[in-house]
Amino acid sequence: MANKYPKPNDPADNKKRLNKTISNMEAAEDAMKFAEGEEFQQIQKKNERRAESIEALKEEITEEDKSRINGYL
Repeated sequence: MANKYPKPNDPADNKKRLNKTISNMEAAEDAMKFAEGEEFQQIQKKNERRAESIEALKEEITEEDKSRINGYL
């Protein structure tokens, strides 16, 4: 039986994940120049989700930095 537990959140990966998400969003914006119709809309929706994820990651990184400064991590 496969392990069904979620992976623990590793705060060390957040900056790497943030950079990768930004890079993916930029690549998708370039792809949108050549997309039409449904494909364009799918890319646009995915980039909206990426934008939300970027904001959440930035907030999480900021909170972790504050915790580290205050000695919680």
